[in-house]
Amino acid sequence: MRIDHLSKQQPAHPGIIHVEPLFLPENVIKALTIDNLIFGLDNDELKVLLVKRHEPGHDNLWALPGGWIRYDENLRDAAARLLEEWTGVKNLYLEQLKAFGRIDRFPNERVVTIAYYALVSAENYQDVIALSAGDVHWASVNNLPELIYDHAEILSYGIKFLRHQVCHQPIGFNLLPEKFTLLQLQALYEAILNTTLDKPNFRRKIMKMDLLTPCNEKQQGVPHRAANLYRFDPEVYKQLSESGFSFEI
Repeated sequence: MRIDHLSKQQPAHPGIIHVEPLFLPENVIKALTIDNLIFGLDNDELKVLLVKRHEPGHDNLWALPGGWIRYDENLRDAAARLLEEWTGVKNLYLEQLKAFGRIDRFPNERVVTIAYYALVSAENYQDVIALSAGDVHWASVNNLPELIYDHAEILSYGIKFLRHQVCHQPIGFNLLPEKFTLLQLQALYEAILNTTLDKPNFRRKIMKMDLLTPCNEKQQGVPHRAANLYRFDPEVYKQLSESGFSFEI
């Protein structure tokens, strides 16, 4: 994991520890930060990547991974840079969520944060999972530790927003492997929506959309009957959307 331009006075992760101005890199905007909500799917459970803070008054509390924005970068570029630094993965699905700027959200300083959410695919999850030790941890959204500052508020908003988005846009496919079964797809929606879906109705609705392409392959090495594998076809979705198609789960 790459960390940029550290000095002896700077903490190991300048992106997550908001320190006094004396210790800030010269090329960052003092009052503006990025906080990334990084979601992944693990054994049919929705998880979010958290980092542990080590600072007076907040030692051992967990936080969303993020960092300071440089003067010479756009907001999205800053979010993508910080996302890669924390996960080691490029080109993840990334969207801006909301700005959080409550006056008292940060002690002794006026700091506004721009929240983004990212979705880590099953293949990339296995790469990021190597970070899940010590000060970096994948936590279940249903069993969260105490979070620093207003990060619990940010995460709560982000989870609700994600639940709404997956029902109206096919972004959930970004959490799956490239090839997946219908059962895996249903488990994805059940994990995000925190509910149980009727299997026949779900499959009928999904297949009726014509967004899945059969891979003409079956699962390998599973202890049960191997299921057919599918791919999501973004080009078909684009064409259908231009014709007035509405994605609804």
